[in-house]
Amino acid sequence: MPISESTIASQRRDMLSVGLFIPTSGAAGIWGPSCRACAEIATDEINRNGGINGREVFLKIIDAGDSPQLVAESAEDYFLDGEIDAIVGMHTSDVREAVANVIGSKLPYIYTPLYEGGETTPGVFCIGETPSMQLLPASKGLSDRYNLKRWYLVGNDYVWPRTSHAVFRKSLGAGDGVVCGETYLPFGTTRFGELLDDIDQSKADAVLVSLVGSDAIQFNKEFGRSGLSGRILRLSCAVEENVLLAIGAAHTDGLFAVSGYFSDLKTKKNDSFKERYYNRYGTPAPQLNAIGQSIYEGMHFLKELSIGCEAVDWRNTDHLFKFNGARDSVFSVKDGTSSTIYLAQAMGHDLKVVESYPANS
Repeated sequence: MPISESTIASQRRDMLSVGLFIPTSGAAGIWGPSCRACAEIATDEINRNGGINGREVFLKIIDAGDSPQLVAESAEDYFLDGEIDAIVGMHTSDVREAVANVIGSKLPYIYTPLYEGGETTPGVFCIGETPSMQLLPASKGLSDRYNLKRWYLVGNDYVWPRTSHAVFRKSLGAGDGVVCGETYLPFGTTRFGELLDDIDQSKADAVLVSLVGSDAIQFNKEFGRSGLSGRILRLSCAVEENVLLAIGAAHTDGLFAVSGYFSDLKTKKNDSFKERYYNRYGTPAPQLNAIGQSIYEGMHFLKELSIGCEAVDWRNTDHLFKFNGARDSVFSVKDGTSSTIYLAQAMGHDLKVVESYPANS
């Protein structure tokens, strides 16, 4: 069948190459193995069910842990050389902005993790949680439960932490909470002594931690060693099972995480997904987590998108997609993602869900 401009095109009639943009280096590199594993299991499932529009899917893995400029240059080169037909990416938002700037609406770009919201580039589909659906209900629930009034905000110095914190700060303005301190740090920060002193002196009740990967690990380790966890709670949207294990059980007292997915979720969908995952990889498998699992959702989203655009241009599709994974999420171009959100408390090496916020609640 001839490939029309309205379909997701490929130079290979029998194959479709997906550029898997995941960090295999840098601060977010800890998520690379789980992202790759989840992408591979999704690819196997898609290919067992006829591929994408009859074409076998294969993955081309590109390191998205490099600088935004270098990752964007790689994306453009692979596209111009005809080596990728679509992108499924899990990486920081500054990389997404750079890649979107050069790729535009030239091919489908599925961006899978939580992010700050507001992406409008044609052809870019952001399917992760935004601050209004993830951070705000969790921070309110935690504040109500523990009477938290004074918040200190810590993040890496790029768009996701800054925009998320702005949304959070505005929400505090509607109540009696206040921001008593705010700090942004470059990727790769390894010493947090001065910051911890500032947090201590601020008399904060809680810290909102928007640090990525290895930076989050080191900060939380030092926070635990400092003794501050005895009186100051921590909340993060980006701490998941891998990062928690690296932090260590001795440093997680008073640490909470919020996400649309935790590996310990007791649902039929997640039980089925975990069974397939561990049957494929066995006990040495990378630890399941929200960041990696989002790639699984993104691969299946790409297939649903391709099915939906057989008769229309994928750039303008307004179809509703129901994900085929372990999350009960729904996406539409108009309304974004709708998903149940879970607040979990760190208990040793585990994240135990203590509260849930149903979609559209």
